[in-house]
Amino acid sequence: MTVPSHPGEATRPQPSGGGQSTATTEEHPRLALAISGGPDSVAMLLLAHAAFPGRVEAATCDHRLRPESAAEARFVANLCAERGVPHATLNLDLPATGNVSNNARQARYAALEDWRATRGLTHILTAHHADDQLETVIMRLNRGAGVGGLAGIRAVNGHVVRPLLGWRRSELAQIVSDAAITPVDDPSNRDDRYDRARLRKMLADADWLDPLAVSRSAAACAEADDALNGVDDRELTRRSVLAELRAVEPNLTPRGDQLDALIAALETGRTTTLGNVLCTGGNEWRFTLAPPRKSRRHSL
Repeated sequence: MTVPSHPGEATRPQPSGGGQSTATTEEHPRLALAISGGPDSVAMLLLAHAAFPGRVEAATCDHRLRPESAAEARFVANLCAERGVPHATLNLDLPATGNVSNNARQARYAALEDWRATRGLTHILTAHHADDQLETVIMRLNRGAGVGGLAGIRAVNGHVVRPLLGWRRSELAQIVSDAAITPVDDPSNRDDRYDRARLRKMLADADWLDPLAVSRSAAACAEADDALNGVDDRELTRRSVLAELRAVEPNLTPRGDQLDALIAALETGRTTTLGNVLCTGGNEWRFTLAPPRKSRRHSL
């Protein structure tokens, strides 16, 4: 299994037969696995344990929304114990009001991040896959999303990594079946009260849709969104600095390379002059009229 090196990368993990592991970081990562007990996350547990022996820990979030949740957490704990993987059950307290799914998601990621930081782990791995990505992109298309929204589920978002976006749901289920494990069956995945569950049923017979292709498109949208955001930030900075310069010296028209050099100087806290404008960097950038230069006196 490989950890993606940037948000636009959706890689297909490969279990290591010889106990070797690969990572895009120079140091060996210690990974936090979010394992619910469903087939997707159980497959991730098996793959990660094979790829990173001795360097993974797992946590199960008990939302306490269903009577079976405590038993499901124990099921995951037993799977981990059999493989020597440290496991923690994170009990969540959800608000009594509001969107249940959204509240559960926010509480889950907050609890996982606290656990990751406490344990000194480098990344949180979740088991989102290509079929999840297809569902997400279609739902966002239906809501009129732009480039950022069509990026779907990001392969990397802060400490959270989704290494299975190049896998199909059926492939992950087969891994679990081959291991003779009966995973948790969450009935909410088939509950028509949820948009995603209804969409999943509709997509079941849409074999002309290619989730892997959609996942690649979402990764391309993520890269484009990141690039656009970077261009926007740089262009806004250049426009703002130029406006400040012209507020002091209205006719000042610096070349592009001069403006870039000025911004670089200001970002490092230096003070410099462009035209007749004294430019001071640091936490706050200041633009004032430069004092007149002293003329040299020549004695005859």
